[in-house]
This record gives sequence, C-alpha cells and structure tokens, in this order.
Amino acid sequence: MTGMRPKLLGLLMALAFSALNASAQLEPLVQKLERGDAEQRRSALASIRGLRSEAASRAAIPALKDKNVLVRATAASSVTFLPPSEAASVLIPLLQDRDPFVRREAAYALGEVGDPSALAPLLVLLNRDKTIEVRSAAVIGLGGIADPSALAPLLAILAKRPVEDEEFLRRSAARSIGRIAQFARTGTRDVITPQNFLPERFKDVKTPSAAVLSQSSVLFQPAVAQLLSVLGNSNESDDTRREAAFALGAIGDPAALPALRSNVGSVDNYLSEISKEAVAKIEAANPQ
Repeated sequence: MTGMRPKLLGLLMALAFSALNASAQLEPLVQKLERGDAEQRRSALASIRGLRSEAASRAAIPALKDKNVLVRATAASSVTFLPPSEAASVLIPLLQDRDPFVRREAAYALGEVGDPSALAPLLVLLNRDKTIEVRSAAVIGLGGIADPSALAPLLAILAKRPVEDEEFLRRSAARSIGRIAQFARTGTRDVITPQNFLPERFKDVKTPSAAVLSQSSVLFQPAVAQLLSVLGNSNESDDTRREAAFALGAIGDPAALPALRSNVGSVDNYLSEISKEAVAKIEAANPQ
C-alpha cells in the first residue's frame, strides 16, 4: 500500500493540474463570449468546441440565444459535449429558429449528440421545413440518432423520382438508413466507408449474433428493395448509389449480394470498393 501512495498522489495532482489548465483556457473564451464582437464570439465558440468538454459546452449555452445568426449557428456545434439529454434539450428549440442556417446547424448537432428525444422534432423538421438544406440536415440528424422509427420517411424520400435539386437529400437518406441498420446490428454509429481504402488494422467487419440478424432482417426488409432500386438506377447520382451500397451492406440481407457483386467491377472506384465491403459484411454474417 505504501508504494501505491506516491502513484495515487501523482495521479490526483495530474488531474488537478488538468482541471486548472482547462479552467485557465476556458476563462478568456467566456470573456470573449460576454464582451466580444460577433466575430470574436464565433471564434471563442470554435475554440470552446475544441476543448471537447462538458464544462466548455455548458459555457456556450447562452450563445444559443445570441442576436447574431452566425453566432447562434456556431454555438449549436459547441454544446455537443454536454450529456446527450441536456444537449438535446438546449438544441431542439433552435429547430424553430427564424434563420434556416441555424435550423440546419442545430439538426446536424442533434445527430452528433444522438439523443432519442430529438427524433420527433427532427421528423417534424423534415416534413415541414421549406428549405432543402434544412431538410437534408434533418435526414442526417435522424441517421445519427439511429432510431428505426425514421425508416419510413427516409424510404419515402428514395421512393421519389431522382431530381438534381434533391441529390444531397437522397444520398443523405440512403446513408442514414445504413447508419440506422449499422447501429441496430452492431451498436456503433460511426461510419467510415470504404474501409477497403484503409490499412488493414483499421478495418472493422463485425458479425452480429444470429438473433440480431433475424430481427434486423424483418425490420429492414422494406428498405432492401428500395435500396436495390437506387443502386441499379443510372439516373441516380454516383454518391447516392454509393450510399445505397453501404446501406445494403449494413443491413446484411443476402438478397443484395447479386447486385452488389455486379458493382464490384464498377468504373467508379468508390462504388466498387464500397460494394466489396458490403459483400464482405453480408458473407461474414451469412456463412455458407
């Protein structure tokens, strides 16, 4: 025990020093928020986000009501290190902000936070907002929350005929479906694709349990046909087809294998690699 005391004391001192250092970094930023002009307030908020701490995010909360649009929008991404339920509670009101830029940034931030309480407000935003960029952000936010309740409205987006003005909305819908499926099967929200472009040690093809696969197959069955239609549609943008391939791999239904294999040799290198990755995921989850 005697030998452990110096180590414990050293650890406590290091923690105390770290806390003091964080406080010293935060104090001048708070002063800028309280007294600086709009550009200084935005700069302070960016630095607050860089501290990546709950205390720093809490200091940014008052800026969510700043009179300057750009400051409010920047503040949205600066409060994401609060506990998820608290972050959602201060961000959700911004979905009704008069400025679309603020609504967009709030939707992105809510997706980053991932708290389920934002599901319903984001669905309302998707259905009612007139600005396509805001609706696209709502779609991305829904992917971050990863609740299967959002599948139907996301599939409704893909069921429409592709038009150029809605390209980002469509690719975001396909990606969010994939993120929801990935979370349902593996419990992870982060997406890096194609992993085939990464060194081997960074690749991660997880194999869910049989019970999870069975449940997932039923839950995501309606999505498979729609995603296959997107993947096979030459009128879709390249990015939307890539995201459809990712989503099919995340869902893991063997019915997607023929279409995915046919795209392994695509002249689009990204589609080819994402399809390879999707095939690997499905084959790993469905061994012969």
